[in-house]
Amino acid sequence: MNTIADPLKHACRMAPDRVATVCGEIRLTFSELARRCRRLGAALARGGVAPGDRVAIWADNGHPYVEAYVGVPAAGRVIVPLNTRHAEPELVYALQDAGARWLLTDRDPGKLAGCVERVIRIPDEYEALLADADEAELGVGIDETTLAGLFYTGGTTGASKGVMLTHRNLIANTFHWMAHVPHRPTDTMLVMAPLFHAAGSNGVLANLWTLGTQVMLPSFAPGAALDLIEAERVTATLGVPTMLSAIAEEQLARPRETGTMRWVAHGGSPIASEVLRRVHRAIPSAELIEVYGATELSPLATVQRHEEGWIEHARVRSCGQPLPGVEIRILQPDGSPAPPGEVGEVTVRGANVMRGYWKKEEETASVLRDGAYWTGDLGRMDEEGFLFLVDRSKDMIVSGGENVYSTEVEEVLYRHPAVLEAAVFAVPDEKWGEAVWAAVHPREGHGGVDATELIAFCRESLGGYKVPKGIDLYDEPLPKSGPGKFLKRKLRDPYWEGRDRGVH
Repeated sequence: MNTIADPLKHACRMAPDRVATVCGEIRLTFSELARRCRRLGAALARGGVAPGDRVAIWADNGHPYVEAYVGVPAAGRVIVPLNTRHAEPELVYALQDAGARWLLTDRDPGKLAGCVERVIRIPDEYEALLADADEAELGVGIDETTLAGLFYTGGTTGASKGVMLTHRNLIANTFHWMAHVPHRPTDTMLVMAPLFHAAGSNGVLANLWTLGTQVMLPSFAPGAALDLIEAERVTATLGVPTMLSAIAEEQLARPRETGTMRWVAHGGSPIASEVLRRVHRAIPSAELIEVYGATELSPLATVQRHEEGWIEHARVRSCGQPLPGVEIRILQPDGSPAPPGEVGEVTVRGANVMRGYWKKEEETASVLRDGAYWTGDLGRMDEEGFLFLVDRSKDMIVSGGENVYSTEVEEVLYRHPAVLEAAVFAVPDEKWGEAVWAAVHPREGHGGVDATELIAFCRESLGGYKVPKGIDLYDEPLPKSGPGKFLKRKLRDPYWEGRDRGVH
C-alpha cells in the first residue's frame, strides 16, 4: 500500500512540467509542488518538529494548503486542518487536544498563538521558511499504518473529536473514488469545498494520481466559482448541496460559459430534487454525482453517478451503491441485519475506516464495533444495493410515537418556488413529545411568503403528523458549518433550553 508521498512522486515522474495547482496568479508545476513539499519537510525537521508531531493549518484554500496537506504527512508528521468557521474556543480546544507544535495560518492567530510553539504566517513567513530550507526526501520512515492527519469534527452534532486517519485510510479511499469516478489527466478541477474538510482534500490526492490540474477557490462565493470555471475551463468540481444551490441561482441569473464541465459531485448532506433540477438546468453539460460518507470514512462510502437521469425517478433519493472496496450493511441496534427496505443504522467496513478518535477510547468503542463504523445515520437498502438515507438519528423527530424523517419534509418544502433553503428539526411539544418545526430562507424576490402559506403547501403532500407546526423565516442564509452543512443544532437548541431531549 502506498503513502501520501507516492501520488506526488508519481505525478513528478509522469508529468513534471504539467500545471498542478492554480492559485490566483501563481501556477505551480508538479515538480515545483514536490520541491516545495520537500522543503517543508526539511523545515519541519530543522525546526524540531519530530516524526509523529502534529502541525495545524488554519487557512483558506490555496497552494500552501495543498503543500501542507501532502507535505506534512509525507514527511512523517501529522496534519491537523482547522475549520475556518469555528469559534476561537473550538479552535483552541482542537490545538490543545491535538498537542499541535506549529500552526500555519493566513490570519491573525489571536489566542491560538499561545497554544503552539510557533506560528508561521502565510504567505510571508511561510515563503521565507521554504526559501531557507533544504530539501528532504518524502516518504522516509513511514508506512501505511502511520497516522497522517487529525480531522476535527463536531460542527453539526456537538463536541469536537479528532478523527485519526492513517496513510492507508486516505490512499485507500482515493483508490475507491478513482475506481468509480471518471478522473482524466486532462481534467481541471475547481477546489471550492474547504480543504479542512476531508471531502475537499480527498480530491487533492486523486488529482495527483491522475495528473489533473487543481484550481483553488480561497473561500466559496458562487460568482467567483463560476468566473473560475469560465476562465480556467474547469471540467469538474465537488461541493455540498448549499454550494450547488447557490451556483445554480447565480448561473441562471447571470450565466457564464460552463460547457467544459464534465461532472459536478456533491455530498455532505441530503440534496432536494428541486435543487438537482436547477443545477442540471444551470450546467447541462455536467454529469451529476452524489457521494455519501463521513470524516471517519476518509470520507467516502457510496456514489450515485448520472444522477441527472434519475431526477424524476424514486431512485433520485438514493445516495448510490458502495464504492469498490467498501462494504455497507444496515443493522438493527442489536447488530442483526435489517431486511431489504427496512430502516436501520448504516454501518461501513473497509480500508477507509478511521483508526479511531484521538484520545477518546469510549467514543471510539461506541462507533467502531467488530471492525465496522456505525455512522449514526438511519437508512435502508433496496434489493440492488442502493442506499437510501432517511435521516441522522439525532435529527429524526418522534411525534406521538411516529417517526418523522426531516429529509422527507425538507424535500416537500424545496418544491415551493419561494424556498431557497430549508432545515427541519424537532421542538418540544407537551402533547406529542416532539413536534416538527422548520427554518426557511426565502429566495430573493419572494420575501412576502409567510409560514401559513408554506405550512398549507406541506399539508398537500404530507400526513398531518409530518406537517411543520411552525416555520421560522430568516432574512439571512441559514447557519452552516465550515463545509456548508446546515447547523440544525443551532436552530434547534433555543427551543430545548432547560430540557433534556434524550436519544432516540
